[in-house]
Amino acid sequence: MTGPGYGRHTAGLVLLLGVVLIWVGSSFLVSNLFGEQEFNRPFFITYLNTSTFSLYLVGTCVSRLKSATHRRLARRKRSRSDDGDSAPQQEGIDTAAMAGASRRVNANHGVNAEHRMHARSRSDERLLLADSATEHKLTTRETVRLGVGFSVLWFAANVAQNASLAYTTVASSSILCSTSGLFTLAIGALAGVETFTTARLGAVVASTLGVYCVMVSGAEATSAHMPRAWVGDGLALLSAALYGCYTTLLKRRVGDESRLDAPLFFGAVGLANIVLLWPGLIILDVTGLEPFILPRTGSVWAM
Repeated sequence: MTGPGYGRHTAGLVLLLGVVLIWVGSSFLVSNLFGEQEFNRPFFITYLNTSTFSLYLVGTCVSRLKSATHRRLARRKRSRSDDGDSAPQQEGIDTAAMAGASRRVNANHGVNAEHRMHARSRSDERLLLADSATEHKLTTRETVRLGVGFSVLWFAANVAQNASLAYTTVASSSILCSTSGLFTLAIGALAGVETFTTARLGAVVASTLGVYCVMVSGAEATSAHMPRAWVGDGLALLSAALYGCYTTLLKRRVGDESRLDAPLFFGAVGLANIVLLWPGLIILDVTGLEPFILPRTGSVWAM
């Protein structure tokens, strides 16, 4: 199997492997924060990490300004070219020598005009393609509203996963959270977004059996030093279910993923997280469920 399709498939697998490594590595860091670093603050950690998504808005603004500038320059260049073609030609002196020169000039001008016409048509085609590519995309207002609407669900899924690491092992939490595909398929089928097939049903059964084996074997191994491991396993499954809801609802609202400006969407999620969820820090501090304390060491901030 060769060709561009094989290259894209290989690149996708490599990127997926990188995501898995980053995901598992971040779980180990959070587990270390809760354990050795004694900084058990899942809400604060999730709030801080999700807030950094707002940095995507800076890149999005810069990219859109550059794109608008390029389009404006292209239209200005096309307008100048049109003005040059419509300028009147000066009449030459009616002599035999000047007539020959005039014919050569007109021939060259015709060739140049044809080249300019083809260049303008290519430029117009590129602009039309760019416009048609953006017609089916969600507008900025729609994308921002979508990000704000999904910010709480995204935050809840992440805080449940981080909180699970305070009660169970990283292996159990990672495996249980990876069952989000199972919940996505089940919820998607109920919502009419996904359809069950034999292959998908087999994957669901295999995933369910794997989760059951992990929970049974993990219960015996962690019961000694983690007596409330079942709480962490439950939170990990809750996180997977919330991810399934998030994915299904997003697909139902957006449809084709090419319609969504992902940096703008996640930037809106981060900004909404900053604006809407900061009262949670105060509530948890007042109730004593999670006293508000900033990290005291540089290693904790680095993690």
